[in-house]
Amino acid sequence: MPTMTRCLAALLAALLLLPPGDAAAFGHKKKKPAESAASESPLTQDQRALQALNRLTFGPRPGDVAAVKAMGLDKWIDVQLNPQSIDDSALDARLAAYPAMRLSLHDRVQMFPSPQMIRQAEQGRLAIPRDPVERAIYEDQIAQLRQRQENKAQGAGYRVPGTAMAPGAGGVTPGAVAAGDDMAPPPPPDMMAQPANAAQPNAATGERAAEVKDAEDKLYADLGATSVVNLSPAERVQKLVAMQPEEFREFLQRLNRPDRVALFAGLTPEQRETVFALINPQLVVGGEVLITRVLRDIYSERQLQEVMTDFWLNHFNVYLRKGPFAPWYLADYQDKVVRPRALGKFEDLLVATAQSPAMLFYLDQTESVGPHSMAAMRAEWFQRPNGKGRELGINENYARELMELHTLGVDGGYTQKDVIEVAKAFTGWGIERPDQGGEFVFNPRRHEPGPKYVLGKKIPDRGEGEGLEILHMLAMSPATAHHVSYQIAQRFVSDTPPPALVDAMAATWMQSGGDIREVLRTMIDRPEFWSKEAYRAKVKTPEEYVISAVRATGGEVVHPAALVEAIGQLGMPLYGCQTPNGYAWTAEAWLNSGELLDRMNFSMALADNSAGTLMEWDRLLGIAGPQQASATEKESRLETALLGEAASEHTRSAALGELAQNAGGADVHGGMPKAPKRVNFVRPREFGQLLQAVAPLPAPADSDAALLGGLLLGSPDFQRR
Repeated sequence: MPTMTRCLAALLAALLLLPPGDAAAFGHKKKKPAESAASESPLTQDQRALQALNRLTFGPRPGDVAAVKAMGLDKWIDVQLNPQSIDDSALDARLAAYPAMRLSLHDRVQMFPSPQMIRQAEQGRLAIPRDPVERAIYEDQIAQLRQRQENKAQGAGYRVPGTAMAPGAGGVTPGAVAAGDDMAPPPPPDMMAQPANAAQPNAATGERAAEVKDAEDKLYADLGATSVVNLSPAERVQKLVAMQPEEFREFLQRLNRPDRVALFAGLTPEQRETVFALINPQLVVGGEVLITRVLRDIYSERQLQEVMTDFWLNHFNVYLRKGPFAPWYLADYQDKVVRPRALGKFEDLLVATAQSPAMLFYLDQTESVGPHSMAAMRAEWFQRPNGKGRELGINENYARELMELHTLGVDGGYTQKDVIEVAKAFTGWGIERPDQGGEFVFNPRRHEPGPKYVLGKKIPDRGEGEGLEILHMLAMSPATAHHVSYQIAQRFVSDTPPPALVDAMAATWMQSGGDIREVLRTMIDRPEFWSKEAYRAKVKTPEEYVISAVRATGGEVVHPAALVEAIGQLGMPLYGCQTPNGYAWTAEAWLNSGELLDRMNFSMALADNSAGTLMEWDRLLGIAGPQQASATEKESRLETALLGEAASEHTRSAALGELAQNAGGADVHGGMPKAPKRVNFVRPREFGQLLQAVAPLPAPADSDAALLGGLLLGSPDFQRR
């Protein structure tokens, strides 16, 4: 990033750290106290449309304000609250590129085995599939496992074929693996890295360097890399499937960058998944879970449903790296558990999350066994001869988070005794074949017998029904109604939502039986939602910021893995919160100068096509080419296009000043600036393999517009919604 741009980023970050009512920072009039919000002048029609789009969607796209006004704001809101009537076929066409996400859990696990399943197959405890493609995937992964085991035995750690990274080295996501753990999922392979056993040129001896280069070129030719990538797509995949594991590993390690890109050119989605599965099946599942979530956020016409899906995925948080099957479970968790119920009855959503393998595994419910259950008594009998064996007992994790986070809240009136009783009631709730990614099952042999006493109520002894009764009781508790309504209001209205608003939402909750749609309707109908106090007052989280920036520009996402990386690099990796409480919705959690500078770096990368998204600045500006408008005219048009209204004077003058500095003193009213150095913010780490298998995007033709657009996207005006 150029020095001047870095200084500008620091200035804009400092402005965002000021209170939203500061006129010097934002060009707004001084805010009135919250209690006088109802007496303020109402929002204009355009401002009301912007408020709805900024709060009920992931941000407006070009033309959205006009479309909402044409439909009528009330009708638009009603349609968003009833998304089943919205045509989302354009999104469906994009998601067709990720067929693994449409498979059943059983088929997904079978086609893309986990490290644990590979370990079982290597030990002969799991049969290797007969299908030639699936067999090749298993055999390649078994070969990698044995190589890691061999390296571990030699004390060298392990290295995934195609990488020069050892666990814990820079560039590998923390928590991905444990050094020497041959069961841990490996980091995604990096085909740009040199193989560990490749001879290194001697810089002091040109003759030696030439010999090494000749040897590498000969080996590359012997491997027939170019001839393979030049085959037809079907023949290419067939050739890779037929390779022996060692041959395939060497082939990948010797691919140059053009051939890496050519390897995937023209493949169908299924063929691409096959090739990536041969390299690392976890990359397919883990990558597509995150990529499809981002694409839905950006492109779905059912925006309120997606925003609420995002809210509930955070409320019922699970962690991507909790165990070997988490990515496999998450595909169904987001698409089959949460999204279909995001606007329905809270109790239905609560039960669905409680029975989801993702939640059961994340909060260790699969380990909970009643101490007086048949399973525990049998285990005790078998342990008597030597007194050894694993002690079985209840696990309180899910019971505690169920009441503290999912329903009642930390001040919801429950005690530690209630936690223990709830934990007893949920014993027996688990996963069928947990070592192979099974579905929910209730096992009566693991269930603690006898009645339970929760929140002063007796729960009769009736197996699985005990947990369902408790979930119903919690879902309809006034404490839950208030706790969850407060969190919804905090996400949509204010970091400190007015008590009257929360009370009204909680009252609707109790009257409607926890109908999420009706609670949202109450919130939207209240004056607090439309007050000047609430307008542009919420600071975007990193996820909201990245998604809204792409939507605002109308850019075409070509490499969505780059956006997944960017969200993680801004401090909010999807499914990356290890603790059950999820990420915070408040500005306090995200406002520090380092993170805001990173946002500016991302906005500059996005603007010049370095973040996997292709910008069309001419189309956004409505001009024919870079020289058809002055810099000030472009800046003015971009304010309207990206912000929906005029920017603050500080933002405008800072952007034009940076443009003039970048142009080396050129006339900003007509002269063209020199092209800035391209920003390399998105550093491929987690999805290096995906990003290195695609061609980089060209720089924008209009560097003037790209620079101004990046500065506006990084400004305080855009980072508030």
